[in-house]
Amino acid sequence: MAVVASACASSWRQRIERTGVVLLGAMALAVACGADMALAQAPLQFPQRPPSHAVPQPSRDDKSPMLVQATEIHYDYSNKRVSAVGNVQIYHNGTTVEADRVIYDETTKRVQAEGNVRLTEPDGKITYSEMMNLSDDFRDGFVDSLRLDTPEKTRMAAARADRSSGNFTVFHNSVYTACEPCKDNPKKPPLWQVKAARMIHDESEKMMYFEDARLEFFGRPVGYLPYFSAPDPTVKRKSGWLMPHIESSPSKTGYGIETPYYWALAPDYDFTFSPRLMTKQGALLRGEFRERLIDGAFSIRASGIYQLDKDAFLRDGGPATPGYRDFRGAIETTGQFAINNKWTWGWDGILPTDATFFQDYGIKTYQRGANVLLNGLTEGVSQLYLVGRGDRSYFDIRSIYYYGFSEADVQSQIPIIHPVLDYNYTYGDPFLGGELSYQANLTSLTRTSAAFDPINATANTNGTCAPTNADPASKLPANCLLRGIPGTYTRVSAEVQWRRSITDPIGQIWTPFVRLRADAGDASIDNQPGVSNYFTTGNNTVLRAMPTAGIEYHYPFISIHSWGTQTIEPIAQVIVRPNETSIGKLPNEDSQSLLFDDTNLFSIDKFSGWDRVEGGGRANVGLQYTMQFNRGGNINALFGQSYQLFGVNSFATPDPTNTGLDSGLDTNRSDYVARVMYQPDRIYTFTTRARFDHDTFEVKRFETEARATLDRWSLSVLYGRYDAQPELGFLTRREGILASGTVKLTANWLASGAVRYDLDAHQLAGTQFGINYIDDCLILALTYISNYTYSGNVTNDQRIMFQMSLRTLGGTSLSQTVASTTQGVN
Repeated sequence: MAVVASACASSWRQRIERTGVVLLGAMALAVACGADMALAQAPLQFPQRPPSHAVPQPSRDDKSPMLVQATEIHYDYSNKRVSAVGNVQIYHNGTTVEADRVIYDETTKRVQAEGNVRLTEPDGKITYSEMMNLSDDFRDGFVDSLRLDTPEKTRMAAARADRSSGNFTVFHNSVYTACEPCKDNPKKPPLWQVKAARMIHDESEKMMYFEDARLEFFGRPVGYLPYFSAPDPTVKRKSGWLMPHIESSPSKTGYGIETPYYWALAPDYDFTFSPRLMTKQGALLRGEFRERLIDGAFSIRASGIYQLDKDAFLRDGGPATPGYRDFRGAIETTGQFAINNKWTWGWDGILPTDATFFQDYGIKTYQRGANVLLNGLTEGVSQLYLVGRGDRSYFDIRSIYYYGFSEADVQSQIPIIHPVLDYNYTYGDPFLGGELSYQANLTSLTRTSAAFDPINATANTNGTCAPTNADPASKLPANCLLRGIPGTYTRVSAEVQWRRSITDPIGQIWTPFVRLRADAGDASIDNQPGVSNYFTTGNNTVLRAMPTAGIEYHYPFISIHSWGTQTIEPIAQVIVRPNETSIGKLPNEDSQSLLFDDTNLFSIDKFSGWDRVEGGGRANVGLQYTMQFNRGGNINALFGQSYQLFGVNSFATPDPTNTGLDSGLDTNRSDYVARVMYQPDRIYTFTTRARFDHDTFEVKRFETEARATLDRWSLSVLYGRYDAQPELGFLTRREGILASGTVKLTANWLASGAVRYDLDAHQLAGTQFGINYIDDCLILALTYISNYTYSGNVTNDQRIMFQMSLRTLGGTSLSQTVASTTQGVN
């Protein structure tokens, strides 16, 4: 045996003398030299480094050889040890050990690596140490002065680590963090870290258990936990307790803590149970089920509470708020699925027990774009929809049920939309040298009770238009607007349009257009008090058509200077069409919003929806001026007016909603509209819009806005002043300022604020200030909100919210009401 071993050793020494490197398979050594070594009993092989594609991981019992590379190999036959010295690299079944010196002990079947040890595992984890003792298959062992980097950018360090059974690693006096080390000073404590007496990593369960742990920020301890656990960084979904959330509203709910539990039931669905215990109202229970399918996903969530103190929502000397009840809760659901790459269908559903449940308990909903605390939640939307998008077409059909979330809402006055359908298509090929398109709309809805709004101070004070007033003689057009009819209303509309742009030899641009629209409507109107003063009750069917022809004219005059260019562009538009018919015979549900300004001066039809259609001959004229500077920046201004040429002015002919009156278009010569925009560079933008009386030039509507986006700053200030429009239900002038801004204090710190001030009432209408920290491992957010329209029974809610999230460990939040001004709440 000694002779054979010596011959083998002699051949190794010759190779070292020739190349200075030894590369040897342990299995070959065992066969050639007859050595009974542990390295030969559990052989592995090198993976490609780096692999050009994903390499399947071999099993533990794979009989591949182990490959060793080193500067020198030494043999101690007496003690049965083999030492590899100098730039040692050992590759074994996808695992790499690099060290200054590696010693294999045949008796104990252990491999000990010393000096600058680096262990790279197949899953990408990298362990650094000065000394590492492992079993011959690298499954078990212990490590001193360990540092571990994972592919998920997490880091662990320990004075010593023990590994057993190939699955369990115990880190003694350990540190765990998901933060990158400081580039300038790697020894500086990270933003956050967890220090524990022991940290146990169970690879089969993919869990980390911390014992006697404390959380540190910037090296300072801020919290202590005798025990807690978390999924390891490789886990995306794992059953267990989530971080708690703390809520506090002393006047209504008291102090509360919410501790969610998450069940990862399967790879494609899960369930979260979130009980919230409150000192004043008891237990609020919430559960959410989510499932992802091949073509989409859906969620269902339910909330419920039996209130221990419903009197917290009871007024003195007035009616109870919606929250004055024993049981409160809600059911929500949302889903969306793709039929193919062009068609999508889905739904949203929300059904609360009362209007202010979500606001009172600060619950976020599935409603898209809704933020209960910041923006308020005015309504819940339940809908079923189908949407299709083509290269030159769009289709959308949906049925909608609205649920009002304000105490002022009367649910029976809110319509149920059976379906509303919109479709448009633009032909790709020119037709008669121009563009041909068409669009269609179908709207069908039902409302149980009539909706009236007061249009004078007396009616507003006396409640003349309120649902509780059953006197039909007082609900007259002089006192009230009929916003919504009781009964069923269905209308179908279709429109085809052709337009072509022609530029003549001297640069004049002529755009002729032709449009044909047809509508068919049917209304079954209930005879409720006052409704007959506006409509003929019963069944009403109306057919109408509106042919339109016109031309738009542009003639830009360009002047070139050494500093830039000036462009003066007269614009004129002449529209010929018959009078609008059937005004007031059909309800106006989607055209009640009419704002005349520079954006729709040259619109062919200035009504916002389909229920009204503009009629009569009209001319729209304006002058646009643009100054462009060579070194950047530009000024753009527009001034114009609209004229009723002949026929009936649609905007001067009221319907039951008075749409068009007080709009500036209700006279033969409209008010003037103007816009001035100055953009000196990409940083600043200044925009002013105004509407002036056509006789006195008095300002009727004025807005001015300034925006700035600097290196670290983003600022916006908007001032608006709008005259009273009593015929539309706005009985007083409205004037206010909205200012908002953000500043990036550092690469990670961001401060923001917003203020809304009512100049008529001389009081703040809402404020928000916050400071946020965001980086690769930590999120901190502290926000103060004062919202004067927060809830139906709260006029001023002041709240502080704190959010903290630690990457890989989870996050928590705290919401504290610091002041609340209510309308006579006990």
